[in-house]
Amino acid sequence: MEDYIVSARKYRPTTFDDVVGQPALTTTLKNAVKSGKLAHAYLFCGPRGVGKTTCARIFAKAINCLHPTADGEACDECESCKAFNEGRSYNVFELDAASNNSVENIKTLMEQTRIPPQIGKYKVFIIDEVHMLSTSAFNAFLKTLEEPPAHVIFILATTEKHKILPTIISRCQIYDFERMTVTDIINHLKKVADQEGITYDPEALNVIAEKADGGMRDALSIFDQAASFCQGQITYQRVLEDLNVLDADNYFKIIDLSLANRTGEIMLLLNALIAKGFDAGNMVNGLASHVRNVLMAKDPETLPLLEVSDSQRQRFQEQAAKCPTKFLYKALRIMNQCDVNYRQSSNKRLLVELTLIQVAQITQADDEDGVAGRSPKRLKSLFKQLTAPQHTTAPRVAVADKPLLRPTKAAKHEEAVTKPSNETGNAPQPPRHNSPTPGGRTRLKMGMAGLSFKDILKAGQEKTTPAGSQEQKSSSENRQFTQDEVGLQWMLMCNRMPQKMTGIAARMKNMTPRITTFPRVEVTVDNQILLDEMAAIKGRIRASLADGLHNGELEIDLRLARMEEIKPIPTKREVFEDMTKKNPAIEKLRGLLDLELA
Repeated sequence: MEDYIVSARKYRPTTFDDVVGQPALTTTLKNAVKSGKLAHAYLFCGPRGVGKTTCARIFAKAINCLHPTADGEACDECESCKAFNEGRSYNVFELDAASNNSVENIKTLMEQTRIPPQIGKYKVFIIDEVHMLSTSAFNAFLKTLEEPPAHVIFILATTEKHKILPTIISRCQIYDFERMTVTDIINHLKKVADQEGITYDPEALNVIAEKADGGMRDALSIFDQAASFCQGQITYQRVLEDLNVLDADNYFKIIDLSLANRTGEIMLLLNALIAKGFDAGNMVNGLASHVRNVLMAKDPETLPLLEVSDSQRQRFQEQAAKCPTKFLYKALRIMNQCDVNYRQSSNKRLLVELTLIQVAQITQADDEDGVAGRSPKRLKSLFKQLTAPQHTTAPRVAVADKPLLRPTKAAKHEEAVTKPSNETGNAPQPPRHNSPTPGGRTRLKMGMAGLSFKDILKAGQEKTTPAGSQEQKSSSENRQFTQDEVGLQWMLMCNRMPQKMTGIAARMKNMTPRITTFPRVEVTVDNQILLDEMAAIKGRIRASLADGLHNGELEIDLRLARMEEIKPIPTKREVFEDMTKKNPAIEKLRGLLDLELA
Protein backbone atom coordinates (compact mmCIF):
# COMPACT_ATOMS: atom_id res chain seq x y z
CA MET A 1 0.00 0.00 0.00
CA GLU A 2 1.40 3.36 -1.02
CA ASP A 3 1.89 6.10 1.54
CA TYR A 4 -0.98 8.57 1.54
CA ILE A 5 -0.10 12.17 0.66
CA VAL A 6 -2.56 14.97 1.27
CA SER A 7 -3.82 16.81 -1.80
CA ALA A 8 -2.24 20.10 -0.71
CA ARG A 9 1.21 18.47 -1.07
CA LYS A 10 0.46 15.98 -3.82
CA TYR A 11 -0.91 18.63 -6.19
CA ARG A 12 1.42 21.43 -5.22
CA PRO A 13 2.36 23.44 -8.36
CA THR A 14 5.81 22.81 -9.81
CA THR A 15 5.70 25.42 -12.59
CA PHE A 16 4.42 28.95 -12.90
CA ASP A 17 1.61 27.78 -15.18
CA ASP A 18 0.30 25.44 -12.46
CA VAL A 19 -0.13 28.29 -9.97
CA VAL A 20 -3.83 29.14 -9.56
CA GLY A 21 -5.23 32.63 -9.22
CA GLN A 22 -2.02 34.68 -9.52
CA PRO A 23 -1.59 35.35 -13.29
CA ALA A 24 -0.07 38.85 -12.95
CA LEU A 25 2.61 37.79 -10.47
CA THR A 26 3.62 34.63 -12.29
CA THR A 27 3.89 36.53 -15.58
CA THR A 28 6.15 39.13 -13.95
CA LEU A 29 8.42 36.47 -12.46
CA LYS A 30 8.68 34.56 -15.75
CA ASN A 31 9.59 37.75 -17.59
CA ALA A 32 12.31 38.44 -15.02
CA VAL A 33 13.76 34.97 -15.61
CA LYS A 34 13.65 35.40 -19.40
CA SER A 35 15.29 38.82 -19.37
CA GLY A 36 17.78 37.98 -16.63
CA LYS A 37 16.88 41.20 -14.78
CA LEU A 38 16.70 39.86 -11.26
CA ALA A 39 16.51 41.89 -8.07
CA HIS A 40 18.59 40.93 -5.05
CA ALA A 41 15.56 40.79 -2.68
CA TYR A 42 11.88 39.94 -3.12
CA LEU A 43 9.01 40.19 -0.62
CA PHE A 44 6.01 37.90 -1.21
CA CYS A 45 3.10 38.90 1.01
CA GLY A 46 -0.54 37.89 1.15
CA PRO A 47 -3.05 35.71 3.07
CA ARG A 48 -2.40 32.09 3.95
CA GLY A 49 -2.55 29.33 1.37
CA VAL A 50 -2.38 31.48 -1.80
CA GLY A 51 1.01 30.27 -3.11
CA LYS A 52 3.71 32.52 -1.64
CA THR A 53 6.17 29.80 -0.64
CA THR A 54 5.28 27.73 -3.70
CA CYS A 55 6.07 30.61 -6.06
CA ALA A 56 9.30 31.27 -4.15
CA ARG A 57 10.43 27.66 -4.75
CA ILE A 58 9.43 27.70 -8.42
CA PHE A 59 11.23 31.01 -8.89
CA ALA A 60 14.37 29.70 -7.14
CA LYS A 61 14.43 26.64 -9.38
CA ALA A 62 13.86 28.71 -12.55
CA ILE A 63 16.67 31.23 -11.95
CA ASN A 64 19.18 28.39 -11.37
CA CYS A 65 17.99 26.34 -14.35
CA LEU A 66 20.81 25.79 -16.84
CA HIS A 67 18.45 25.63 -19.84
CA PRO A 68 15.27 27.65 -19.11
CA THR A 69 12.43 27.53 -21.62
CA ALA A 70 11.48 30.41 -23.88
CA ASP A 71 8.64 31.52 -21.59
CA GLY A 72 10.80 31.55 -18.42
CA GLU A 73 9.98 28.12 -16.98
CA ALA A 74 12.54 25.63 -15.65
CA CYS A 75 13.40 22.74 -17.93
CA ASP A 76 13.24 20.03 -15.21
CA GLU A 77 15.99 18.14 -17.06
CA CYS A 78 19.28 19.82 -16.11
CA GLU A 79 21.33 18.84 -13.06
CA SER A 80 20.21 21.91 -11.10
CA CYS A 81 16.50 21.15 -11.67
CA LYS A 82 16.95 17.46 -10.82
CA ALA A 83 18.82 18.32 -7.62
CA PHE A 84 16.04 20.71 -6.63
CA ASN A 85 13.27 18.21 -7.37
CA GLU A 86 15.07 15.52 -5.37
CA GLY A 87 15.67 17.85 -2.42
CA ARG A 88 19.47 17.77 -2.58
CA SER A 89 20.16 21.20 -4.04
CA TYR A 90 22.82 23.27 -2.24
CA ASN A 91 21.77 26.45 -4.01
CA VAL A 92 18.38 26.88 -2.32
CA PHE A 93 18.11 27.37 1.46
CA GLU A 94 14.84 27.67 3.36
CA LEU A 95 14.63 29.22 6.81
CA ASP A 96 11.52 29.17 8.99
CA ALA A 97 11.70 32.50 10.80
CA ALA A 98 8.97 31.42 13.21
CA SER A 99 11.40 29.07 14.97
CA ASN A 100 14.73 30.62 13.89
CA ASN A 101 14.23 34.25 14.73
CA SER A 102 17.30 35.13 16.79
CA VAL A 103 20.40 37.11 15.88
CA GLU A 104 22.52 33.93 15.93
CA ASN A 105 20.33 32.30 13.27
CA ILE A 106 20.67 35.33 11.01
CA LYS A 107 24.45 35.46 11.51
CA THR A 108 24.71 31.79 10.53
CA LEU A 109 22.71 32.53 7.42
CA MET A 110 24.95 35.47 6.57
CA GLU A 111 28.03 33.26 6.77
CA GLN A 112 26.55 30.93 4.17
CA THR A 113 26.09 33.81 1.72
CA ARG A 114 29.88 34.10 1.34
CA ILE A 115 30.20 30.70 -0.36
CA PRO A 116 29.42 30.88 -4.12
CA PRO A 117 27.19 28.21 -5.72
CA GLN A 118 28.79 25.05 -7.20
CA ILE A 119 26.09 24.49 -9.84
CA GLY A 120 24.04 27.33 -11.30
CA LYS A 121 24.37 31.06 -10.94
CA TYR A 122 22.68 32.00 -7.68
CA LYS A 123 22.25 31.00 -4.09
CA VAL A 124 18.65 31.62 -3.14
CA PHE A 125 17.64 32.10 0.51
CA ILE A 126 13.89 31.70 1.18
CA ILE A 127 12.89 33.07 4.60
CA ASP A 128 9.31 32.09 5.42
CA GLU A 129 7.20 33.98 7.98
CA VAL A 130 9.83 36.72 8.02
CA HIS A 131 7.68 38.97 10.22
CA MET A 132 8.51 36.64 13.15
CA LEU A 133 12.13 37.81 13.24
CA SER A 134 13.06 39.82 16.30
CA THR A 135 13.98 43.49 15.99
CA SER A 136 17.65 42.75 16.66
CA ALA A 137 17.60 40.03 14.01
CA PHE A 138 16.08 42.46 11.51
CA ASN A 139 18.83 44.98 12.27
CA ALA A 140 21.51 42.34 11.83
CA PHE A 141 19.95 41.41 8.50
CA LEU A 142 19.76 44.98 7.13
CA LYS A 143 23.31 45.45 5.81
CA THR A 144 23.49 42.11 4.03
CA LEU A 145 20.01 42.59 2.56
CA GLU A 146 20.95 45.99 1.17
CA GLU A 147 24.26 44.94 -0.44
CA PRO A 148 24.42 41.15 -0.73
CA PRO A 149 27.04 39.33 -2.82
CA ALA A 150 26.32 39.17 -6.54
CA HIS A 151 25.43 35.47 -6.37
CA VAL A 152 22.83 35.83 -3.56
CA ILE A 153 19.07 36.41 -3.91
CA PHE A 154 16.73 36.72 -0.92
CA ILE A 155 13.02 35.79 -1.13
CA LEU A 156 11.04 36.79 1.95
CA ALA A 157 7.51 35.50 2.52
CA THR A 158 5.02 36.76 5.09
CA THR A 159 1.32 36.90 5.90
CA GLU A 160 1.63 40.09 7.98
CA LYS A 161 3.43 42.71 5.97
CA HIS A 162 2.67 45.50 8.46
CA LYS A 163 4.89 43.84 11.10
CA ILE A 164 8.03 44.12 8.97
CA LEU A 165 10.35 47.08 9.53
CA PRO A 166 10.03 49.79 6.86
CA THR A 167 13.81 49.65 6.33
CA ILE A 168 13.43 45.99 5.26
CA ILE A 169 10.46 46.68 2.97
CA SER A 170 12.28 49.53 1.19
CA ARG A 171 15.08 47.15 0.14
CA CYS A 172 12.77 44.59 -1.54
CA GLN A 173 10.59 44.22 -4.60
CA ILE A 174 7.10 43.69 -3.19
CA TYR A 175 4.63 41.17 -4.67
CA ASP A 176 1.14 41.18 -3.15
CA PHE A 177 -0.65 37.86 -3.64
CA GLU A 178 -4.41 37.98 -4.05
CA ARG A 179 -6.97 35.86 -2.26
CA MET A 180 -8.32 33.02 -4.39
CA THR A 181 -11.77 33.48 -5.91
CA VAL A 182 -14.45 30.86 -5.40
CA THR A 183 -14.48 30.11 -9.13
CA ASP A 184 -10.72 29.46 -9.25
CA ILE A 185 -10.93 27.15 -6.24
CA ILE A 186 -13.86 25.21 -7.70
CA ASN A 187 -12.09 24.71 -11.03
CA HIS A 188 -8.95 23.44 -9.29
CA LEU A 189 -10.95 21.10 -7.05
CA LYS A 190 -12.66 19.66 -10.13
CA LYS A 191 -9.25 18.81 -11.63
CA VAL A 192 -8.13 17.17 -8.40
CA ALA A 193 -11.39 15.20 -8.10
CA ASP A 194 -11.11 13.98 -11.71
CA GLN A 195 -7.53 12.81 -11.18
CA GLU A 196 -8.47 11.04 -7.94
CA GLY A 197 -11.58 9.44 -9.46
CA ILE A 198 -13.96 11.14 -7.00
CA THR A 199 -17.52 12.03 -8.00
CA TYR A 200 -18.94 15.30 -6.75
CA ASP A 201 -21.87 17.70 -6.81
CA PRO A 202 -21.05 21.23 -8.06
CA GLU A 203 -22.93 22.69 -5.08
CA ALA A 204 -20.77 20.63 -2.72
CA LEU A 205 -17.57 22.04 -4.22
CA ASN A 206 -19.05 25.52 -3.92
CA VAL A 207 -19.58 24.99 -0.17
CA ILE A 208 -15.98 23.83 0.20
CA ALA A 209 -14.68 26.83 -1.75
CA GLU A 210 -16.67 29.28 0.39
CA LYS A 211 -15.51 27.56 3.57
CA ALA A 212 -11.85 27.91 2.45
CA ASP A 213 -12.14 31.73 2.55
CA GLY A 214 -9.79 32.33 -0.39
CA GLY A 215 -7.03 29.85 0.57
CA MET A 216 -6.25 26.99 -1.83
CA ARG A 217 -4.43 24.98 0.83
CA ASP A 218 -7.47 25.20 3.12
CA ALA A 219 -9.73 24.20 0.24
CA LEU A 220 -7.68 21.09 -0.52
CA SER A 221 -7.60 20.13 3.16
CA ILE A 222 -11.39 20.45 3.41
CA PHE A 223 -11.71 18.51 0.14
CA ASP A 224 -9.70 15.61 1.61
CA GLN A 225 -11.86 15.65 4.73
CA ALA A 226 -15.09 15.60 2.73
CA ALA A 227 -13.81 12.87 0.42
CA SER A 228 -12.94 10.71 3.42
CA PHE A 229 -16.36 11.27 5.01
CA CYS A 230 -18.30 10.69 1.77
CA GLN A 231 -16.24 7.65 0.72
CA GLY A 232 -15.35 8.99 -2.71
CA GLN A 233 -18.77 10.46 -3.57
CA ILE A 234 -18.99 14.08 -2.45
CA THR A 235 -22.63 15.19 -2.20
CA TYR A 236 -24.10 18.49 -1.09
CA GLN A 237 -25.95 17.15 1.96
CA ARG A 238 -23.03 15.03 3.15
CA VAL A 239 -20.68 18.02 2.93
CA LEU A 240 -23.09 20.16 4.96
CA GLU A 241 -23.27 17.42 7.55
CA ASP A 242 -19.52 16.89 7.68
CA LEU A 243 -18.55 20.57 7.84
CA ASN A 244 -21.52 21.59 10.04
CA VAL A 245 -22.39 24.34 7.57
CA LEU A 246 -25.83 25.93 7.56
CA ASP A 247 -27.80 25.06 4.45
CA ALA A 248 -28.45 28.04 2.18
CA ASP A 249 -32.08 26.90 1.90
CA ASN A 250 -32.59 28.19 5.46
CA TYR A 251 -31.55 31.69 4.40
CA PHE A 252 -33.90 31.64 1.42
CA LYS A 253 -36.70 30.46 3.70
CA ILE A 254 -36.08 33.16 6.34
CA ILE A 255 -36.25 35.92 3.72
CA ASP A 256 -39.46 34.48 2.24
CA LEU A 257 -41.03 34.30 5.72
CA SER A 258 -39.88 37.86 6.49
CA LEU A 259 -41.57 39.17 3.35
CA ALA A 260 -44.78 37.47 4.51
CA ASN A 261 -44.34 38.86 8.10
CA ARG A 262 -44.53 35.33 9.55
CA THR A 263 -42.49 36.01 12.65
CA GLY A 264 -43.61 32.92 14.55
CA GLU A 265 -42.32 30.50 11.94
CA ILE A 266 -38.99 32.34 11.85
CA MET A 267 -38.65 31.89 15.62
CA LEU A 268 -39.37 28.16 15.30
CA LEU A 269 -36.78 27.85 12.52
CA LEU A 270 -34.20 29.71 14.61
CA ASN A 271 -34.86 27.44 17.58
CA ALA A 272 -34.42 24.34 15.40
CA LEU A 273 -31.09 25.62 14.06
CA ILE A 274 -29.77 26.44 17.54
CA ALA A 275 -30.86 22.99 18.73
CA LYS A 276 -28.71 21.45 15.98
CA GLY A 277 -25.65 23.26 17.36
CA PHE A 278 -25.43 26.23 14.99
CA ASP A 279 -24.23 29.51 16.48
CA ALA A 280 -26.86 32.25 16.34
CA GLY A 281 -24.29 34.97 15.61
CA ASN A 282 -22.84 33.05 12.65
CA MET A 283 -26.38 32.52 11.40
CA VAL A 284 -27.04 36.28 11.38
CA ASN A 285 -23.75 36.91 9.57
CA GLY A 286 -24.61 34.26 7.01
CA LEU A 287 -28.06 35.78 6.55
CA ALA A 288 -26.48 39.22 6.03
CA SER A 289 -24.23 37.77 3.31
CA HIS A 290 -27.28 36.14 1.76
CA VAL A 291 -29.20 39.45 1.71
CA ARG A 292 -26.15 41.10 0.17
CA ASN A 293 -26.16 38.50 -2.60
CA VAL A 294 -29.88 39.06 -3.18
CA LEU A 295 -29.21 42.79 -3.49
CA MET A 296 -26.43 42.15 -6.00
CA ALA A 297 -28.74 39.87 -7.99
CA LYS A 298 -31.29 42.67 -8.53
CA ASP A 299 -29.01 44.40 -11.05
CA PRO A 300 -27.56 42.53 -14.06
CA GLU A 301 -24.41 44.65 -13.81
CA THR A 302 -23.66 43.46 -10.24
CA LEU A 303 -24.71 39.86 -10.88
CA PRO A 304 -21.10 38.77 -11.63
CA LEU A 305 -20.19 39.71 -8.05
CA LEU A 306 -21.98 36.55 -6.87
CA GLU A 307 -19.37 33.82 -6.35
CA VAL A 308 -21.87 30.96 -6.46
CA SER A 309 -22.82 28.14 -8.78
CA ASP A 310 -25.16 28.69 -11.73
CA SER A 311 -28.11 27.02 -9.98
CA GLN A 312 -27.61 29.17 -6.88
CA ARG A 313 -27.32 32.30 -9.00
CA GLN A 314 -30.69 31.48 -10.55
CA ARG A 315 -32.29 31.14 -7.09
CA PHE A 316 -30.85 34.50 -6.03
CA GLN A 317 -32.33 36.14 -9.12
CA GLU A 318 -35.75 34.67 -8.40
CA GLN A 319 -35.75 35.89 -4.80
CA ALA A 320 -34.38 39.30 -5.81
CA ALA A 321 -37.42 39.78 -8.05
CA LYS A 322 -39.69 39.37 -4.98
CA CYS A 323 -37.70 41.55 -2.53
CA PRO A 324 -38.13 45.36 -2.55
CA THR A 325 -34.83 47.22 -2.55
CA LYS A 326 -35.90 49.21 0.53
CA PHE A 327 -36.46 45.95 2.43
CA LEU A 328 -32.95 44.72 1.58
CA TYR A 329 -31.32 47.99 2.65
CA LYS A 330 -33.11 48.04 6.02
CA ALA A 331 -32.44 44.34 6.63
CA LEU A 332 -28.70 44.83 6.04
CA ARG A 333 -28.61 47.81 8.39
CA ILE A 334 -30.46 45.91 11.15
CA MET A 335 -28.22 42.83 10.87
CA ASN A 336 -25.09 44.94 10.76
CA GLN A 337 -26.16 46.60 14.01
CA CYS A 338 -26.72 43.14 15.50
CA ASP A 339 -23.19 42.13 14.49
CA VAL A 340 -21.78 45.25 16.18
CA ASN A 341 -23.65 44.59 19.45
CA TYR A 342 -23.32 40.79 19.49
CA ARG A 343 -20.07 40.55 21.48
CA GLN A 344 -21.22 43.02 24.13
CA SER A 345 -24.67 41.45 24.56
CA SER A 346 -25.23 39.35 27.69
CA ASN A 347 -28.25 37.63 26.12
CA LYS A 348 -27.09 36.86 22.60
CA ARG A 349 -30.04 34.72 21.62
CA LEU A 350 -32.50 37.45 22.57
CA LEU A 351 -30.53 39.94 20.49
CA VAL A 352 -30.70 37.63 17.45
CA GLU A 353 -34.42 37.03 17.98
CA LEU A 354 -35.12 40.76 18.16
CA THR A 355 -33.06 41.27 15.00
CA LEU A 356 -35.07 38.68 13.07
CA ILE A 357 -38.33 40.13 14.39
CA GLN A 358 -37.33 43.58 13.16
CA VAL A 359 -36.42 42.16 9.75
CA ALA A 360 -39.76 40.35 9.58
CA GLN A 361 -41.64 43.57 10.35
CA ILE A 362 -39.96 45.81 7.75
CA THR A 363 -42.72 45.29 5.18
CA GLN A 364 -45.49 45.23 7.79
CA ALA A 365 -47.82 48.23 7.77
CA ASP A 366 -48.12 50.29 10.97
CA ASP A 367 -50.79 48.81 13.23
CA GLU A 368 -52.82 51.59 14.81
CA ASP A 369 -54.20 49.17 17.39
CA GLY A 370 -50.69 48.32 18.55
CA VAL A 371 -51.25 44.55 18.38
CA ALA A 372 -47.82 43.93 16.89
CA GLY A 373 -46.14 46.21 19.38
CA ARG A 374 -44.50 48.27 16.64
CA SER A 375 -46.45 51.49 16.43
CA PRO A 376 -45.05 54.31 18.58
CA LYS A 377 -48.42 56.07 18.32
CA ARG A 378 -49.92 53.46 20.61
CA LEU A 379 -47.25 54.08 23.21
CA LYS A 380 -47.74 57.84 23.07
CA SER A 381 -51.50 57.56 23.56
CA LEU A 382 -50.94 55.20 26.48
CA PHE A 383 -48.68 57.73 28.18
CA LYS A 384 -51.31 60.40 27.72
CA GLN A 385 -53.88 58.23 29.48
CA LEU A 386 -51.49 57.67 32.35
CA THR A 387 -50.69 61.33 32.86
CA ALA A 388 -54.22 62.76 32.40
CA PRO A 389 -55.73 61.53 35.73
CA GLN A 390 -52.93 63.16 37.71
CA HIS A 391 -54.52 66.62 37.56
CA THR A 392 -55.45 68.04 40.95
CA THR A 393 -57.54 71.02 41.96
CA ALA A 394 -55.48 71.94 45.00
CA PRO A 395 -54.51 75.64 44.89
CA ARG A 396 -50.90 76.67 44.48
CA VAL A 397 -48.87 78.10 47.35
CA ALA A 398 -48.55 81.85 46.91
CA VAL A 399 -44.90 82.68 47.42
CA ALA A 400 -42.74 85.56 46.39
CA ASP A 401 -39.82 83.43 45.22
CA LYS A 402 -39.61 81.37 42.04
CA PRO A 403 -39.58 77.59 42.76
CA LEU A 404 -36.53 75.62 41.64
CA LEU A 405 -38.59 72.97 39.85
CA ARG A 406 -40.14 73.86 36.50
CA PRO A 407 -43.91 73.55 36.14
CA THR A 408 -44.98 70.54 34.11
CA LYS A 409 -47.58 70.56 31.32
CA ALA A 410 -50.05 69.00 33.71
CA ALA A 411 -49.44 71.83 36.18
CA LYS A 412 -49.99 74.43 33.47
CA HIS A 413 -53.21 72.68 32.51
CA GLU A 414 -54.24 72.66 36.19
CA GLU A 415 -53.60 76.37 36.45
CA ALA A 416 -55.76 77.01 33.41
CA VAL A 417 -58.57 74.87 34.86
CA THR A 418 -58.50 76.31 38.39
CA LYS A 419 -58.18 79.94 37.26
CA PRO A 420 -61.59 81.68 37.74
CA SER A 421 -63.19 82.82 34.54
CA ASN A 422 -64.30 86.39 33.99
CA GLU A 423 -68.06 85.89 33.88
CA THR A 424 -68.87 89.57 33.72
CA GLY A 425 -66.95 89.98 30.50
CA ASN A 426 -64.82 92.82 31.85
CA ALA A 427 -61.18 92.72 30.85
CA PRO A 428 -58.76 92.27 33.77
CA GLN A 429 -56.87 95.34 34.91
CA PRO A 430 -53.21 95.36 33.86
CA PRO A 431 -50.74 95.36 36.74
CA ARG A 432 -48.94 98.52 37.72
CA HIS A 433 -45.34 99.00 36.74
CA ASN A 434 -44.14 98.89 40.35
CA SER A 435 -46.35 95.99 41.47
CA PRO A 436 -45.56 92.31 41.37
CA THR A 437 -47.09 90.04 38.74
CA PRO A 438 -50.01 87.78 39.72
CA GLY A 439 -47.67 84.83 40.38
CA GLY A 440 -45.88 86.72 43.11
CA ARG A 441 -42.88 87.27 40.83
CA THR A 442 -41.28 90.66 40.23
CA ARG A 443 -41.71 92.20 36.78
CA LEU A 444 -38.27 92.93 35.26
CA LYS A 445 -37.54 96.44 33.99
CA MET A 446 -34.86 97.86 31.76
CA GLY A 447 -33.46 99.63 34.81
CA MET A 448 -32.53 96.29 36.27
CA ALA A 449 -30.01 95.61 33.49
CA GLY A 450 -26.53 95.03 34.93
CA LEU A 451 -27.85 93.78 38.28
CA SER A 452 -27.06 90.28 39.50
CA PHE A 453 -29.78 87.70 40.02
CA LYS A 454 -29.29 88.05 43.77
CA ASP A 455 -29.95 91.82 43.59
CA ILE A 456 -33.05 91.36 41.42
CA LEU A 457 -34.41 88.75 43.83
CA LYS A 458 -33.76 91.05 46.77
CA ALA A 459 -35.49 93.92 44.99
CA GLY A 460 -38.51 91.74 44.28
CA GLN A 461 -38.74 90.69 47.91
CA GLU A 462 -38.58 94.29 49.10
CA LYS A 463 -41.47 95.29 46.82
CA THR A 464 -43.65 92.28 47.54
CA THR A 465 -43.02 92.30 51.32
CA PRO A 466 -43.70 95.60 53.16
CA ALA A 467 -41.18 96.76 55.77
CA GLY A 468 -41.80 95.30 59.22
CA SER A 469 -44.34 92.76 57.96
CA GLN A 470 -43.98 89.07 57.41
CA GLU A 471 -43.85 87.36 53.99
CA GLN A 472 -47.23 86.77 52.40
CA LYS A 473 -48.34 83.17 52.95
CA SER A 474 -51.25 81.14 51.81
CA SER A 475 -53.89 80.54 54.43
CA SER A 476 -55.84 78.19 52.19
CA GLU A 477 -53.23 75.37 52.32
CA ASN A 478 -51.50 74.48 55.58
CA ARG A 479 -51.07 70.69 55.45
CA GLN A 480 -49.14 68.77 58.08
CA PHE A 481 -46.01 66.95 56.82
CA THR A 482 -43.63 64.35 58.23
CA GLN A 483 -39.85 64.01 58.30
CA ASP A 484 -39.96 61.37 55.52
CA GLU A 485 -41.98 63.69 53.30
CA VAL A 486 -39.45 66.48 53.85
CA GLY A 487 -36.60 64.18 52.79
CA LEU A 488 -38.51 63.00 49.70
CA GLN A 489 -39.37 66.52 48.53
CA TRP A 490 -35.80 67.65 49.19
CA MET A 491 -34.43 64.90 46.92
CA LEU A 492 -37.03 65.63 44.22
CA MET A 493 -36.11 69.31 44.34
CA CYS A 494 -32.41 68.49 43.91
CA ASN A 495 -33.17 66.28 40.92
CA ARG A 496 -35.20 69.03 39.23
CA MET A 497 -32.69 71.84 39.71
CA PRO A 498 -31.48 73.49 36.47
CA GLN A 499 -28.48 72.27 34.52
CA LYS A 500 -26.33 75.21 35.60
CA MET A 501 -26.88 74.28 39.27
CA THR A 502 -25.81 70.62 38.91
CA GLY A 503 -22.81 71.04 41.22
CA ILE A 504 -24.67 72.51 44.17
CA ALA A 505 -27.56 70.07 43.61
CA ALA A 506 -25.19 67.10 43.92
CA ARG A 507 -23.84 68.42 47.24
CA MET A 508 -27.34 69.20 48.53
CA LYS A 509 -28.37 65.57 47.96
CA ASN A 510 -25.99 64.56 50.76
CA MET A 511 -27.80 66.82 53.26
CA THR A 512 -30.68 65.77 55.50
CA PRO A 513 -33.22 68.52 56.31
CA ARG A 514 -34.86 68.00 59.71
CA ILE A 515 -38.01 69.41 61.29
CA THR A 516 -37.13 71.42 64.41
CA THR A 517 -40.29 73.27 65.47
CA PHE A 518 -43.11 72.65 63.02
CA PRO A 519 -43.22 74.05 60.40
CA ARG A 520 -39.57 75.12 60.62
CA VAL A 521 -37.02 72.94 58.79
CA GLU A 522 -33.30 73.13 59.57
CA VAL A 523 -30.58 72.24 57.08
CA THR A 524 -27.04 71.63 58.31
CA VAL A 525 -24.32 72.65 55.82
CA ASP A 526 -20.77 71.26 56.01
CA ASN A 527 -18.77 74.35 54.99
CA GLN A 528 -19.11 78.12 54.77
CA ILE A 529 -18.72 78.34 50.98
CA LEU A 530 -21.65 76.00 50.37
CA LEU A 531 -23.63 77.82 53.05
CA ASP A 532 -23.17 81.14 51.22
CA GLU A 533 -24.25 79.58 47.91
CA MET A 534 -27.38 78.10 49.44
CA ALA A 535 -28.17 81.35 51.26
CA ALA A 536 -28.31 83.09 47.86
CA ILE A 537 -31.11 80.75 46.73
CA LYS A 538 -32.72 80.19 50.12
CA GLY A 539 -35.98 81.79 49.04
CA ARG A 540 -36.27 79.53 46.00
CA ILE A 541 -35.49 76.44 48.12
CA ARG A 542 -38.22 77.39 50.59
CA ALA A 543 -40.68 78.01 47.78
CA SER A 544 -40.04 74.63 46.20
CA LEU A 545 -40.42 72.76 49.49
CA ALA A 546 -43.54 74.70 50.39
CA ASP A 547 -45.04 73.87 47.01
CA GLY A 548 -44.18 70.18 47.32
CA LEU A 549 -45.30 69.82 50.96
CA HIS A 550 -48.43 71.99 50.44
CA ASN A 551 -47.64 74.22 53.41
CA GLY A 552 -47.25 77.94 52.88
CA GLU A 553 -46.00 78.55 56.45
CA LEU A 554 -42.86 76.44 56.01
CA GLU A 555 -39.60 78.15 56.97
CA ILE A 556 -36.01 77.17 56.16
CA ASP A 557 -33.07 77.67 58.52
CA LEU A 558 -29.53 77.18 57.18
CA ARG A 559 -26.87 76.44 59.78
CA LEU A 560 -23.13 75.73 59.61
CA ALA A 561 -22.38 72.25 60.95
CA ARG A 562 -20.30 71.80 64.07
CA MET A 563 -17.15 69.71 63.96
CA GLU A 564 -18.73 66.72 65.70
CA GLU A 565 -21.65 66.77 63.23
CA ILE A 566 -19.49 66.44 60.12
CA LYS A 567 -19.40 62.82 58.95
CA PRO A 568 -17.65 61.41 55.88
CA ILE A 569 -19.93 60.70 52.94
CA PRO A 570 -20.29 56.91 52.56
CA THR A 571 -19.41 55.32 49.24
CA LYS A 572 -21.88 53.28 47.20
CA ARG A 573 -20.30 50.06 48.44
CA GLU A 574 -20.54 51.20 52.07
CA VAL A 575 -24.19 52.07 51.58
CA PHE A 576 -24.81 48.64 50.02
CA GLU A 577 -23.00 46.85 52.84
CA ASP A 578 -25.05 48.75 55.39
CA MET A 579 -28.24 47.73 53.57
CA THR A 580 -27.22 44.07 53.54
CA LYS A 581 -26.54 44.16 57.29
CA LYS A 582 -30.03 45.47 57.92
CA ASN A 583 -31.64 43.14 55.40
CA PRO A 584 -29.66 39.96 54.48
CA ALA A 585 -32.21 39.14 51.78
CA ILE A 586 -30.64 41.84 49.59
CA GLU A 587 -27.32 39.97 49.47
CA LYS A 588 -29.16 36.73 48.68
CA LEU A 589 -30.97 38.43 45.79
CA ARG A 590 -27.67 39.81 44.48
CA GLY A 591 -26.16 36.33 44.48
CA LEU A 592 -29.15 34.79 42.69
CA LEU A 593 -29.07 37.43 39.94
CA ASP A 594 -25.23 37.41 39.76
CA LEU A 595 -25.11 41.22 40.05
CA GLU A 596 -22.06 43.40 40.56
CA LEU A 597 -21.94 46.84 42.17
CA ALA A 598 -21.23 49.42 39.44
